[in-house]
Parts: sequence; structure tokens; C-alpha cells
Amino acid sequence: MAKEKFDIISPDGFAISFDKTYSSLMEVARAFIRWKSGFVKQGHYSSVKYGRIHPDDLREYCQLVPVNASAKKFLANL
Repeated sequence: MAKEKFDIISPDGFAISFDKTYSSLMEVARAFIRWKSGFVKQGHYSSVKYGRIHPDDLREYCQLVPVNASAKKFLANL
């Protein structure tokens, strides 16, 4: 059985990294912190749905989702 992978979905419904999934919760945490740090200088993440979100609040608006290997394989073959 393949090891489960994860992805992080932004408040606007997009993966925070378009070309990477994560094999552990530690990788997820590191990626989220790195992504979130990109919004610290400007002071907010600008969301179509939610407006301006302070970087400290982003965790409440993002989703951690398991990656379905079959779906990923299908999309890769399009």
C-alpha cells in the first residue's frame, strides 16, 4: 500500500504548491510556514472569498487534504 500524501489548499481553493505534495505532517507544517511567510511583509493574504486575511489567521482558512493517487495519475495524463 502506498504511503498517504497530503496537500494544503489555500483559502481560495488552490494548492499552495502547484507541483508538490507532502509525505508527512512535518513536511506539511514546513511548507505552510514557508508559504505563509510570503504574506508577512505585505501584512495579509488577499482572498477573493474572504478579503484580507492576516498571516496569523491563515491556518483557519486553509485545508489539509489527502491526495488521491488515482486522481493525480489521471490529471498527469491529460
